[in-house]
Order: sequence, then structure tokens, then C-alpha cells
Amino acid sequence: MKILFGVQGTGNGHISRSRELVSSLREAGHDVEVIISGRKEEELKEIDVFSPYKVLKGLTLVTYRGKMNYIETMFQLDLVRLMSDVFSLDVDGVDLIVTDFEPVTSMAARMKKIPSVGFGHQYAFCYDVPLAKGNMFERYTLLNFAPAQYNAGLHWHHFNQPIFPPVIPPILYEAGSVAAKPGKVLVYLPFEEVEDVTGLFAPFDNHDFYIYGKVSKDSEKGHLHFRGYSREGFLRDLQESNGVVCNAGFELPGEALHLGKKLLLRPLDGQIEQESNALALEELGLGMTMHSLDRDVLRDWLLKPDHEPMSYSKTVNYITEWITAGPWNELTEYVEAAWAECLGES
Repeated sequence: MKILFGVQGTGNGHISRSRELVSSLREAGHDVEVIISGRKEEELKEIDVFSPYKVLKGLTLVTYRGKMNYIETMFQLDLVRLMSDVFSLDVDGVDLIVTDFEPVTSMAARMKKIPSVGFGHQYAFCYDVPLAKGNMFERYTLLNFAPAQYNAGLHWHHFNQPIFPPVIPPILYEAGSVAAKPGKVLVYLPFEEVEDVTGLFAPFDNHDFYIYGKVSKDSEKGHLHFRGYSREGFLRDLQESNGVVCNAGFELPGEALHLGKKLLLRPLDGQIEQESNALALEELGLGMTMHSLDRDVLRDWLLKPDHEPMSYSKTVNYITEWITAGPWNELTEYVEAAWAECLGES
């Protein structure tokens, strides 16, 4: 089957899980071409696995000091370029479009009447999962930014619904087992300024903080270890950590829950998905939230014990089988099997 696969490039979580599914689909014998949008090509890291791929402008959200900047986001919009990319997209012979919240491929599927699968965390919000109040614009954007004909929404839990909706466990990178180092904490706060992050963690010198985000190169400042982007280094620091402090995206908290790391989330202000994720984490009793860079909350969290690993299923296999076998409007058997495989689920 020829598949056009759209990846939202604004977040490393989209790239991480799409990397796993694209590889799995190709291993299953599908011809997969990839479109990445939302970030300049020179800003994208370690994407060779997607080859052949094309990078388009798409739509980008602008943030500053941990908050959404909707005015700047509106100024960044280039609807003429967006529509030009949609109409010029080569879909000759494409049997299916898969989109991980990527708008160009989503719009092309609708306009050119090609079956489409929405794959990713955002598609879980079509169903009965925790959703922050937000405002009308935020809710509309979350549900209509990149809609698809059929949905496979990822989430950390099925929320005990009597009939399983198409909400399936996270897709995670399978790493080997590495012993955690006492007092080591992974920090990933890409929407915060480095000086603000430094001020938050500096007083807690009985812990070692490995800090990723707006950091260009590796450097040391006592117990603060700043790290430039490295997928290999990041995954190693995640495995060795006792806890994770991060924004309330989806992929990294899922990795932490899978490995049994305690979590402290700092949701991006004005971003309804992140606010909803923080709400879900607290509802599940799996972590803590701070709505600003709060030393008091951090101090309390550092004293918390680890969680038991969630041990999620190999979800990518179930989604690959579903896409390969169809029918795409019926995901229930794969959802039930994936949750049953998770520790403590039946």
C-alpha cells in the first residue's frame, strides 16, 4: 500500500512516535513517503529515518516564557503558502494518508478525497478523556487543526470507559534496562528561558539536574548539567533519572510513566492540550503539576517516591496491523488487546 505520512514538526514527541510508526509500516511492506511541517528543516534533528521526506512550512505556534503567544502565531500564518502546498502535494497513487496532527496532509486528504487516519495524542480528545476548560478558540483548534476520517488517539489511560473508544496506549521507544542514579533528575522545558530554569533549580544542590531545552551546547554549572540536543544522550539521561520535570506534552511523560519515573509537569499556559494532560496526570494520581516555575512545588515533588512502571504495550505493532488489515473504521479489537497487554490491565 502507498502511504503518505504527515508529521507535525513543532514537537519532538510527534517526531519520536512517528519515527516508530513509519519504520514499522515500512517493515510491513508499505511504501511510505513523509511530509514534515511546522519547523524549518535546519531546526529538525535526526530525521534521516524518514527518508524520503519533504519539509513544508505548514502552521507554527509561537510561545514566549512558557506561554502561548496567539498574536504572534496569527502574524506567522501564511494561508496562501499553506493552500499552495496542499494543492501542489503529489498524491498520485496514494492509497492512504496518515497524519500525526499535520495540517497539509490532513487538508489534502479531505480535498482530494483520499482515506485518512489520524494518529497521535490529539485525536484522543475526540472521546471522553480529561479536557481542560480552555476557550472556544482553543477547543476548536485542538479538534480541527488536522482532522482525519478515522482516528487512533493515544493516551496514558483508557479512563475506565465501559466501551473502549479508539484510545490506545502510547507509542514508545524501546530502550534497554539501565539502573537509575540516586538524585538524578531529567529536565526538559523547551518553552522556558534558560535563565529562568537555572533560577528554579539552582538552590537544590543535593540533586543533579540534566537540563535540555533552549540549550545550544553541553556545559556544567555545579549540580546543573546543561545539554544540547542529542537523542541518544537524552534517552540515556531519562533511563538514569529518578524523576522528570517537563512541559505537559505527551510523549516524554509517557516514557517516564512507562519506566516508573516520578513526574512534575509545567503545562504551557494557554495550550489546552498541555493543560488537559496536566489535569489527566493529577486525576490518575501519577504526578504533580506546577503552573509556574515554583520552587515550593519543586521542593515537595523532590521528596516524593517513584511510581511503579506502567509497562505499556508495544502499541506500534497493533496500529501497524490495524492500518495493514483494516477496516479502518474498526479499531476496537486492537485497543482491547493493547490495554490488556499493559501491566495491571485486563
